[in-house]
Amino acid sequence: MDIILIATAPVFIILFYIYYRDKYEHEPIALLIKGLLAGCLAIIPVMFFEYWMQYLGSQFTGLNSAAWNAFMVAALVEEVFKFAAVYFLIWRNPNFNEEFDGIVYAVFVSLGFALVENMMYVFDKDAGFQVGLMRAFTAVPAHAMFGVMMGYRLGLAKFIPRKRAHYLLMAFLVPFFFHGVYDFILMSQKPLLILLFIPFVMYLLWRSIIRMRELVRNSFFKPENDPE
Repeated sequence: MDIILIATAPVFIILFYIYYRDKYEHEPIALLIKGLLAGCLAIIPVMFFEYWMQYLGSQFTGLNSAAWNAFMVAALVEEVFKFAAVYFLIWRNPNFNEEFDGIVYAVFVSLGFALVENMMYVFDKDAGFQVGLMRAFTAVPAHAMFGVMMGYRLGLAKFIPRKRAHYLLMAFLVPFFFHGVYDFILMSQKPLLILLFIPFVMYLLWRSIIRMRELVRNSFFKPENDPE
């Protein structure tokens, strides 16, 4: 029970926070569950393509191996399927009716994926509670922040038609890049790079908060007398 709690609690705490931040017009619960389940199911094709990409990069060693696994195996494959889930299942839905909704739906999809990934890690015979605890403060928030990066730009793409192609491209490239850097720092096992990990994560958190505040402040549904 403790293992299940440590695997699921951080996911649902962050989801509740994102739902709360969308304070002017909450999204339908059914659509949020759809996004969450889409993220959960994305683990199936992700596992297949990650295995295939690992095979393609099996000749690399050292930092080249770390870079391949970070960017091409983990970041590329995972962000492609998370982007596809939001874009094809939710982006055209009429309930996606303001820019902040992009963040909401992208985070729900991202954390659906993180939820299943977490469960797989904590129930691994060589992992368990300590791994789950570590991921609660690292991998789960990271997936949420990558979701914010993606959703911020999906929201802009939805409501700024003249720049739609640009923002759709950036909705994939930005989280892909930062996801790759995040994993590369950890996979490199280089002390100098590991020292950058905490400042890097704090930067991601700061940028995520700034992006959310910006879109909440610009919400179509914000009352004129609201000080936010």
